[in-house]
Formats: sequence, C-alpha cells, structure tokens
Amino acid sequence: MDAILDSLKNPQADKAADRPSQEEAEAAVRTLIAWAGDDPTREGLLDTPKRVAKAYGELFSGYDADIAEILDRVFEEVEGYQDIVLLKDITFHSHCEHHMVPFVGKAHIAYYPRAGVVGLSKLARLVDAYARRLQTQEAMTAQISMAIEEYLGPRGVAVMVEGEHMCMSMRGIRKAGSTTVTTRFSGVFEEADEQVRFLTLVRG
Repeated sequence: MDAILDSLKNPQADKAADRPSQEEAEAAVRTLIAWAGDDPTREGLLDTPKRVAKAYGELFSGYDADIAEILDRVFEEVEGYQDIVLLKDITFHSHCEHHMVPFVGKAHIAYYPRAGVVGLSKLARLVDAYARRLQTQEAMTAQISMAIEEYLGPRGVAVMVEGEHMCMSMRGIRKAGSTTVTTRFSGVFEEADEQVRFLTLVRG
C-alpha cells in the first residue's frame, strides 16, 4: 500500500540525476539488438537505437506526470449536481513491468462529487499518467482510484480496467483475446447496489 501511495506523486522528482543519458539508452538498445541475433550496424538498424529511445520517452512519459497538476482544478459551479459522474471507455496503452511488453484496453471511472467536479479530460489524462509507466493492471487500477480520492475528496470512487496483455497473447501461454478485469470501489461505491449501478452504466 505504501508503494501505491508513493506512486501518486511524481516518481521521477528525486530520480532525475540517476536517469541514464540518451547515449547510454541507445547503447543499451544496440546491445539488445545484438543479443537478439542481429547486427546493430547494418543499414536498417543504424538509427533504430535513436528511434527506440525517442519512442520510450513517449511510451513512458507518465513518470514525468504531475498528478496534483492534472487534478488541480475543480469546478464548483455545477448547479448543485451531486449524482454519479461516469467517464467510460478511456482507451490506454501500457507496458507490463514483468516482460516490458504492451497491455492495452479501456478504463471506466465514476465518482460522486462532494464539492465540485473535475474536467472530464483530466480523468483521461490521469489514466495516461499511470498507464505510461511500467505497470501491473492491478496497481494501475488502485493508483487511479486513490489519486481521485486524495485530490478530489469525493463521496465515492469506482474504477474498472479491462486489458489484454501481450505477455499472454504473444508469448508464454499465447492465449490471444483473453481479457483481464480489475476493479476498485471506495466510499459509497462499497455498497452493492452502487456497484450494480456502476456496472450497469458501463455495460449499458
């Protein structure tokens, strides 16, 4: 639990000095190419280390995300709205921390506001902030939920994540099409009827 709480912050804030250089990252890619059995000096692979390093900068940009900044603006003028707010089918692309291969899917987020609502795009950005890291789906589900709890203080949060993991589809057991579902409910969503309502809205 402490590790999840720590992950709500910017995990790179104290690690910037320890991050390898661009040149070191590219050298590591060349090593992996050679280990895989190819020649990193052949024409088609000459610029691959640079491309991979650039792609990794985008794929793992969540380490530089500031969660507090993402959720810093709450709109209080909502005409007294106190009912459920649901944003569903938020697509994401992440990478398994065990094999560093992708897992992709959709996240569904609902909350009951207490003092206001957050912009809908902020919820999508929150998903990206945690997805664009080396992850497990279970941890990502908890991180999204706990961030909303900490920064918005709602009466309840429900998060469901559905993902297909390439570590199961491309390698190992090779069961393409299988989907993993994780959920986390807090506050009023701990009540069974609220969970049913959430799931009905998501599936409906």
